[in-house]
Amino acid sequence: MDHGYWNIALSNTAFGTLGALLGGLVIVGALVWAVGLGIRTRRREPGPPKAHEQPTLPQSGPAHETSEIREPNEVPRATDESERLTPHQLGGSGSRRSDRQERPRWGSGSSGSFGDGGSG
Repeated sequence: MDHGYWNIALSNTAFGTLGALLGGLVIVGALVWAVGLGIRTRRREPGPPKAHEQPTLPQSGPAHETSEIREPNEVPRATDESERLTPHQLGGSGSRRSDRQERPRWGSGSSGSFGDGGSG
């Protein structure tokens, strides 16, 4: 066997190993730097609020949920076909409080969402 082939093979292996080692060291250095940057940034931020700085309930107590039946507002029509309505002409909300506030119930014998409404 020729010793030249062994030297070339060993040098390629050595360069590959050295390249992988240097690449790993660069990555580890970047990660250490990133963690240090994060720690410095965290130290500059204000701490969490103290107990006396936390929000408190109003004197009237907690807010309660309200439920109401809503119905859509009618979209106003332009007086002329070529006229375009602007946003302030459309109004603020897409719905309003309904005059009838009782909840709709299923009628007797109606199917609901499954089957024919039978007993099973």
